[in-house]
Amino acid sequence: MLVLTTGVGLWRRRRDGVLRPVAPLDGPSPRSSTRVGPGLPVSPGLLVALGVEPGVPVTLLQFSSEFCAPCRATRRILAEVAETLPGVRHVEIDAASSPTGVRALSIWRTPTVLVVDADGRVLHRVSGVPERTEVVAAVTPLLTPLLPETPS
Repeated sequence: MLVLTTGVGLWRRRRDGVLRPVAPLDGPSPRSSTRVGPGLPVSPGLLVALGVEPGVPVTLLQFSSEFCAPCRATRRILAEVAETLPGVRHVEIDAASSPTGVRALSIWRTPTVLVVDADGRVLHRVSGVPERTEVVAAVTPLLTPLLPETPS
């Protein structure tokens, strides 16, 4: 039992806070359009209900809980990214107050962050506290038309 518990703990530690791309599906999914699987667009109605504004180039959708210390660290990181990069918006949702969104988006723990593009697709997902550099690297390609060019 000790070996199994240690193995699960090491596996979780390795995955915690790592921003992972959500792979697109090859074909249509039998699931409802409000449920997010790999690469599925999210229902626009669900996004609006969660506070995501249509047309915003990148939304960092954070699911948190009231007594979650890693959620506070995640909030600081994402707010800083949103303040620094034009076209990025940070929206924080209390997981307990939005059970429909939690179920539809397969949120299993807090903090969980979804990177949503302007078309309402979830492109990246992270559980745990993400690294600021990883978040910036994930959203920058979506912002290239908005970012000023640097002179050569």
